[in-house]
Amino acid sequence: MSQSPTIRIAALYRYPVKGLSPEALETAELETSGYFPGDRLYAIENGPSGFNETVPRHLPKVAYLMLMRNEALARLRTRFDDATHRLTVEENGVQAVDADLGTAEGRAALADFMKGFLPQELRGAPRVLAAPPGYRFTDSRTGYVSLINRASVAATEDLVGAPVDPLRFRGNLYLDGLEPWAELDTVGRVLEAEGGVRLKITSRTVRCAATNVDPQTGLRDLSLPKALMEELGHADCGVYAEVSAGGVLRAGDSLRVIG
Repeated sequence: MSQSPTIRIAALYRYPVKGLSPEALETAELETSGYFPGDRLYAIENGPSGFNETVPRHLPKVAYLMLMRNEALARLRTRFDDATHRLTVEENGVQAVDADLGTAEGRAALADFMKGFLPQELRGAPRVLAAPPGYRFTDSRTGYVSLINRASVAATEDLVGAPVDPLRFRGNLYLDGLEPWAELDTVGRVLEAEGGVRLKITSRTVRCAATNVDPQTGLRDLSLPKALMEELGHADCGVYAEVSAGGVLRAGDSLRVIG
């Protein structure tokens, strides 16, 4: 990366409930040192995890329902309303849940649905957790925004000999304009957006078995981390970033590498 490439934001996504379906955004307003807006606001505890809402600390994702182990979640389609915190869940095109996650009753309704949807995969009673102020149910302790290079995703198609939906990687920003795997070389550098946002790249993202699940069908039909490791000697695809300066991100905006 001796010369700064022209990078474009191809798409923006958030995941209001950890493990459930993504929502595309046209714009996102980020705050300095904050999280990606509307992202991982809730998580569904898979049996008692010890999570303390008063003094929250980061827990491994296995504490919650998630695609790495609970691929059937990909069959659900969800919609979340910021103003009301109402979540709608559809299974096979039929509405199964319509609940206000801002209330104890609404969270209990989603938990009750999961009891029937994943009865054999629960380690105990599921419980829907709401992120307290200043906390989110992210996989990374420090990188709060996930960036995916779509050229790297395309390169994985050549490795596995099959189409790979970029949404398998559950990122917030999907980028065009980089060479395959070039995002891995941006660690320690900063991406600056037209709307003033600065993202400091903190680490490469090591992929897990969640990427093996087709986000449309819920089938575990590929072995992406294994293929990456065998062909490249690592299982990394994408990077995490911190928000070093707030501002607005828009789908279609350009980014430049600085630092």
